[in-house]
Amino acid sequence: MSMLPVQITVRGFPITPAIEALTRKKVEKLEQFYGRICACRVVLDFQQKNKHQGKLFSAHIDLTVPGKELVVTRKYNEDIYIAIRDAFQALTRQLEEHSRKRHGRVKTHNNVMHGYIARIVQDEGYGFIEGIDGYEYYFSMTNVSYPEFEQLTIGDAVEYFPETLQQGRQAQHVIKERHRDHYQEAI
Repeated sequence: MSMLPVQITVRGFPITPAIEALTRKKVEKLEQFYGRICACRVVLDFQQKNKHQGKLFSAHIDLTVPGKELVVTRKYNEDIYIAIRDAFQALTRQLEEHSRKRHGRVKTHNNVMHGYIARIVQDEGYGFIEGIDGYEYYFSMTNVSYPEFEQLTIGDAVEYFPETLQQGRQAQHVIKERHRDHYQEAI
């Protein structure tokens, strides 16, 4: 159970226990990833647009960490759950970047590596990649850029940016490689 003060504000629709539970679960995952969060404010809004655009839900998150405020402005979708998911994904990327800068690590995108998902622990949100260099790289759900963490399976070919930390090797910006035919169809 999170000890972090979380303020959830809902406008234009009644909050359900499922929406509140999902929001709190997302905040808890952020807190597990970055333990120095001071406060989190989430605003969920329902806006009736004109007949052509239909109804839209939005999610806005304001997260306070020591010395910084991270904000995700409106993430819109016709499904409140998708709006919440997208907002928390955007916030996770900001929090990763903040953490990286705070620890003096700088992104370098010139050393893309390739490998395969060797092990994955879906319930706990992490896994390991067997790199083509023979080393194993840890990654968590916050390191996955595409597709969703839950969509990865053992044996999937991935590309990533390797990083060596005090705790060991880690994969950043993990992307599942698409089959070559998919690229051909897109062209």
